Amino acid sequence: MTQTSEMPNEVAPLGQEEYIEQAHFFQALGERIASNVPAQDVLAAVREEALATTKLPMAIDFMLSELRHLGAFHTAMDKLQHYFTAFQSFIVGEAERERGKFDLRVGLAVLAQEALYRAGRFNNTVPTRQGLFLYQFEVLCRNRLGYDAGLAAVAADPAYDAAWRHWILTIRRQVGMVDIADLLYVQSAHAAERAARSGQPINSEAQPLFGDREGRIALANRRKDPLYLFASLHRQLGYPEVPRPTLRDPKEDLLPQMARRLEQLEKRMSLMEEEQRGGIDLTKLYEPPPELRGQ
Repeated sequence: MTQTSEMPNEVAPLGQEEYIEQAHFFQALGERIASNVPAQDVLAAVREEALATTKLPMAIDFMLSELRHLGAFHTAMDKLQHYFTAFQSFIVGEAERERGKFDLRVGLAVLAQEALYRAGRFNNTVPTRQGLFLYQFEVLCRNRLGYDAGLAAVAADPAYDAAWRHWILTIRRQVGMVDIADLLYVQSAHAAERAARSGQPINSEAQPLFGDREGRIALANRRKDPLYLFASLHRQLGYPEVPRPTLRDPKEDLLPQMARRLEQLEKRMSLMEEEQRGGIDLTKLYEPPPELRGQ
């Protein structure tokens, strides 16, 4: 499908320009952090690149201030709920967790792809609520980010209406006990059509959240690995493929590790030499109080 000139408001509530700039921001942030550029320098540089007619420069200013004071910027995204979604701040928060295993570069790539999809710039595909949800849900599944908090963040996205939010919060308690394909199938137009043909009672007031095509795909992938389901949905609906971590060559980290160990050995050798010469001068290891600095 080709992109229409008018963007669906429900999927891109901020407007196309904002999501295009967000995609550039997350992509540039991930690429430059991977090059070992300090995050503060990256934020300052991307702030100058951002389109001044959007709200992104003001958001980056607040994120930069939060990063300098707290050492993280997902807290700033939490406070900018009118601009960043709960899912965006959840992804960055999981990546910045000290004991977490979720790579920040992968998280930023996830958000860049999502922003491109919302803006209708991903393979000229018209964004839909179904595609957006399936992308976000697959991100949670592939990276094991936790369904309870993750789906709560997805439900808070302004792209979804009351029916979608109710269903997302309902399946939050069912994922892991019910097959994912079954969860999607029962909410599809294909399931409603089959129920009507077989004479089963259906709730006429409840509108299916997924179409006939999604229902047929879910039915065909029941009792299979969920990865097959996601792969089929991705091919048919055209939403972005979830970014995956790239395996790094361990040799790339060998030289920095050796340099740090040599530096540690040099410090130990210097301490041993000072001890043999008559003791370690402890004044080199601490800073004297202000009243004694001039003496």
